[in-house]
Amino acid sequence: MIWLLFALMFGSMIIGVPILLAIALVGYVGIAVVPDLVLPIFAQKMFVQLDSFTLLALPYFILAGALMSASGMSQQLVDFSRVLVGHFRAGLAHASVVASMIFAGVSGSSTADASAIASIVIPTMKKEGYKAGFAAALIATSGTIGAIIPPSMIMVVYGSIAQVSVGGLFLAGIIPGVLVGLFLMATVTIYSYLPAYPELRVVHGEFDWRAVVRSLGNVWMALLGPFIIIGGILSGIFTATEAGAVACLYALLIGLLVSGKLKWRQLPEILLEAAVMTTMVSGVIAVAGASGWLLGYLEFNEGVVKFTLSLSQDKTTILLILAVVMVVLGTFVDSLAVLLVFAPAAIQLSRTYGIDPFQMGLVMVMCNQIGSVSPPTAPLLFITTSIAQTTYSEVNRHVWWFMLAETLVMLMVIYIPGLASWIPRYFGF
Repeated sequence: MIWLLFALMFGSMIIGVPILLAIALVGYVGIAVVPDLVLPIFAQKMFVQLDSFTLLALPYFILAGALMSASGMSQQLVDFSRVLVGHFRAGLAHASVVASMIFAGVSGSSTADASAIASIVIPTMKKEGYKAGFAAALIATSGTIGAIIPPSMIMVVYGSIAQVSVGGLFLAGIIPGVLVGLFLMATVTIYSYLPAYPELRVVHGEFDWRAVVRSLGNVWMALLGPFIIIGGILSGIFTATEAGAVACLYALLIGLLVSGKLKWRQLPEILLEAAVMTTMVSGVIAVAGASGWLLGYLEFNEGVVKFTLSLSQDKTTILLILAVVMVVLGTFVDSLAVLLVFAPAAIQLSRTYGIDPFQMGLVMVMCNQIGSVSPPTAPLLFITTSIAQTTYSEVNRHVWWFMLAETLVMLMVIYIPGLASWIPRYFGF
């Protein structure tokens, strides 16, 4: 029964059925054919899934990302990053990664991160001779940092399902997120020594402290955002959920009063865009809650635990198996669907094996993000490919080494739990 439901869901996604309908179909059909269940349970479990204080942060972070993009903050961050690391070999490529890391601290979304940075950096990279496929692959992969460095909408979703502190998850993402950025920059450096990439060996000027100070004068308000959000959570001034509202207010004030690029007449369109995105994501979460409850009723989670016990009782090995399954599935179907479906089973595994919940959460989030750049179903690649005006196959050719860099960081999180758990545990989460 369970495997038929999985075949129905993943088969529907592969043939192009929208993720919301594919997951809903599994839950609705499953409840309909189980003799002891009645169909109204489906609607009830959808409501229960959304009846969460934690999920209130979701629309705020979505709106904050839209406001950040409209306020011109991404351009300021790119300019600052170029001053900071532009003197290195492949300086513009390094600057794009640094800008993604900083923008991640205010946007909370890999999609917002990739699209905002790509629209600014990729045209410039192409003018300086960078291969369009290389540029699109790098920006897409560095965009995944937006869901790892706090704040993160994916962490809000996972935290609400797993009943894990979202504030703790935010802190858990700091070290892995920075490591992903550093590993991507190291990969760019390796590319710069390959004969086929002479454009990466071009060096522009030298490091200038005065230029950095001047650039800080323009960008310090944007850099202050992550410290306000994380500092407010750690000090207890506001919760991780309320941090979303703070991020919105902060982005609005910067756009209207500081940069002046955000106009009042733009707000209705931005609000509508955020509302549509919130509705889409909330709908997927709701039907995933109903389908997840059905899988729990059919003892899917217990079955996963028994199966993994038959393979190994080592928690590191269990995390590796879970990561491989999620990444492989994420290459063929929507990675968010994989996260939502496997989250309850991951929680059960975490409790059974004594795996740190923050380590498990980061592994799940990183698998989700690796899936978002894994061909053929790679939404971030589609975004940057369109902006770069190149072919999807050309981007695929370059993305694998960047995916490998992020995968190595995920393996470090699996083998060194403290990378994810040390900061939240230090602050008492």
